[in-house]
Amino acid sequence: MPPPPQQPQYPNQPQQPQYPYGQQPPQPPPPPGPYGSPNPQQPYPPQPYPPQPYGQQPYPAWGMPPMGPPPKKSRVGLVVGIVGGVVGLVVLGVVGLALIGLKVEHDFPAAENKLTLPRTLLDQKYELTENLSDTEGQKIEDEVDGAWDAKVTDTVVGRYGVGGSASRGTLVVSGLYGRFQNTAQGRTNMLKGAGKADGVTVVEPARDVTPSGADTTIACEVVTEKQPGVRATYPVCAWADGNTAAIVGEIGPSALTADAADVDLDAAARHTAQVRSEMVKPIG
Repeated sequence: MPPPPQQPQYPNQPQQPQYPYGQQPPQPPPPPGPYGSPNPQQPYPPQPYPPQPYGQQPYPAWGMPPMGPPPKKSRVGLVVGIVGGVVGLVVLGVVGLALIGLKVEHDFPAAENKLTLPRTLLDQKYELTENLSDTEGQKIEDEVDGAWDAKVTDTVVGRYGVGGSASRGTLVVSGLYGRFQNTAQGRTNMLKGAGKADGVTVVEPARDVTPSGADTTIACEVVTEKQPGVRATYPVCAWADGNTAAIVGEIGPSALTADAADVDLDAAARHTAQVRSEMVKPIG
């Protein structure tokens, strides 16, 4: 029998070894990297994704996890954000005293009491967080002194937080002391002035809600304050006697969802009467 035909040979062509069917020739190792380390550009063998549960999508190609729903706005931040408006409201309210009328030069009551800013108010529930008397208080004095039937000695403006934290609740008080007349009109005008603050609407008009046992008339109203992204409804109360006059705004987390009907003006008046008793001190 004649021998099988041979493949033609070409000069300089390397001989190809034969391998059984289905096998691949061995691959040469990658050239070493610097200092004998493996070549850093040699890729790892591709790894398949693990099986995914039904409905679950793998991470995007850039490696970030799927985005969840946007976080809800913090009610803590909203309460703190509205506090600045409360400060402006009570300051403007006291400036409203200037609307009473011309200054009268006789029959002023004797100067017996003054207003102070205690470290705590309402049986230590609120702690003083900021004394604004030198800044906001000076604005009040510049507007009021000499513009109405009053002789102003000094002003006080303070911001208090529950346990020292405004995020848990805030009480802001703004007032002045000296020798005053027409106190009933003074209460009315303070609350009118508060209702004229930017973003504020009076949703329940001012009325006297003096708590039992109080020795000075307290008047209160309900306001709604709107700022970008937040709305709050809360009480504002005022008093004016022969020596002191002040307006109080108290706001907590519940104010962010409250309506006018939800606001307890009787409780607000009791708090204001207690604030007065803790702030008013004898002169001397």
